[in-house]
Amino acid sequence: MFVQERKQSVGRGSGLAAACALVCFSLAFSAAAQDPKQQPSNPLGNWGNTKVIAEPSVTGLTLDAKQTTLVKSVSAYFNDMVNLKGSFVQTDAEKQRLRGRFLVKRPGRLRFEYSLPSKQLIVSDGDMLAVQDLDLNTDDRIRLDQTTFRILLKQDVDLIRDARILDVQDADDLIILALQDKNSDAAGRIRLFLTKSPKLELKEWVTTDAQGRDTRVEITGLNTTEDIDAALFKIVNPGMRKN
Repeated sequence: MFVQERKQSVGRGSGLAAACALVCFSLAFSAAAQDPKQQPSNPLGNWGNTKVIAEPSVTGLTLDAKQTTLVKSVSAYFNDMVNLKGSFVQTDAEKQRLRGRFLVKRPGRLRFEYSLPSKQLIVSDGDMLAVQDLDLNTDDRIRLDQTTFRILLKQDVDLIRDARILDVQDADDLIILALQDKNSDAAGRIRLFLTKSPKLELKEWVTTDAQGRDTRVEITGLNTTEDIDAALFKIVNPGMRKN
């Protein structure tokens, strides 16, 4: 799998670069290294404006019985998920790549840590989502409810109830599901790719922002059995960190 309201706190720099496109990103490591004020987009959505830009809603599909079953199986997958961690590779609209690791603890909590030389950190405590640059001490925040991921990380996931289903495909060993949040405050669309064998498992997502730019996030090395410390999802002002 978000152009929304942000909160700027301490530090220099202007926060997310205006060029960022939705739950996805615009600059690669090389660009960030040349100009540290340029920040990559993120896997949950890009925010380049100080005010939410409402994306026109589209009419969802009228689901047949098979499609309804597939969508319900994806809802069940996210409802069964408590802890999830692994590695990610993020590819932005300019085909530039960023890598890192991610952690998810439902409901609502997530953490994306970018590999060096990036010092970017994205963390949600279940209410707010912060995009931070630990070098520049910038801290940009929005409500999690303003991202499409809210409907995947909430306590009770029901995609038929909460999302406009734009596409459902059952291709060999893959379920592809495209959706848009019915909540007009949550900008962007997301396309999920889940393998079916040996069990249903999320493999990647593509987010599309209000400008039509895509960010692809591929995930590997998934672990769903290990408990994740809830303290990792606490949002800490970069200026308060001891590193």
